[in-house]
Amino acid sequence: MILARYFLRRLLGTAAMVSGVFLGMILLLDMVEQLRRLSGQDAGFGAVLRLSLLNTPEAFYEIAPLVMMLAALWLGLGWSRSSEFVVIRAAGRSVPRLLLVPGLVLLLAASGFVALMNPLVASSVREYQRSLAALQGGSGAVVALAGDELWLRQADRLGQTVIHARRAEDTGTVLFDASFFVFHAERGLSVRLQADRADLRPGSWRLSGVKRWRLSDLNPEAQATTLSSLAIATDLTPEKIRDSFAQARTVPLFQLPGFIATLERAGFSALEHRMRLHMELALPVLLTGMMLLALALSIHHARAGGVGIRALVTILSGFTLFFLRNFAQVLGETGQIPVLLAAWGLPVATMLLAMGVMLNQEEY
Repeated sequence: MILARYFLRRLLGTAAMVSGVFLGMILLLDMVEQLRRLSGQDAGFGAVLRLSLLNTPEAFYEIAPLVMMLAALWLGLGWSRSSEFVVIRAAGRSVPRLLLVPGLVLLLAASGFVALMNPLVASSVREYQRSLAALQGGSGAVVALAGDELWLRQADRLGQTVIHARRAEDTGTVLFDASFFVFHAERGLSVRLQADRADLRPGSWRLSGVKRWRLSDLNPEAQATTLSSLAIATDLTPEKIRDSFAQARTVPLFQLPGFIATLERAGFSALEHRMRLHMELALPVLLTGMMLLALALSIHHARAGGVGIRALVTILSGFTLFFLRNFAQVLGETGQIPVLLAAWGLPVATMLLAMGVMLNQEEY
């Protein structure tokens, strides 16, 4: 138990140190990118620094598995040079048994890391997007959900139009029981349209079963007109609607189940959010598996040689697993493979691979 606590302390300390180095590098690189992006804007150093601080947590969170694997590799090579594991194995201690307790604690620590970092990343991403849109003069989000209902907003040179629908289908391109509130830039709310159905076509909304009120009239209801169909110009596209409200990375982990239910009730596909939920739940297993795999591959007697080859194999393994994880995520989000397989397959396989390598080390 004393040795297990010693190895766990060394492992967590090394992970914290390597994480600090990567955080500093990411912050500096992001500041350079923000300076380039905002070169034509009236943004001072304080605004650039704030944007970089808001964007850094997400960038680090995305590469956290690689960072943890590099930390474990560094520690494993250090143990090999100091011959600590050689002495331990000569004393009759099994490496898998020795790493059992640290592995379980690492799994708990990784779970805590995800539970703390995920809400932080979600809130920082939302604030980063708002701040960047304000500096660049953007209009922000165009979609909002309220229970089973959907709200959209579109703008043109004359003003804005707010759209409310009781129900939507096909990712927001087909609306039912839809109301269009047309706001003029100078006169304010000027026209209201009520449609049984609204279909989003390239460049316009096609409304069916329309009733129109001109709110500038003395008696809008008495002078309301009924139309079988009507076209309204729009700059909205299915991609813009989907990207505006459906960014799974901006929803905290603990709110994802409720948000998924809200999306499905409103008629939207929640496949991307469901994939994100399971990816976050499986992340602690992946982090632990990659760290144990790096330790198993790097622990070796330094005098036996092959240190560089082992380090290279470990790094290539880490990048391969990282690529396969992103590839599986894309397949899961597009429905090519089941969500559970896409999210949990690689983390479980990584953990089993680490255990297999450690058991194989006992044969030599």
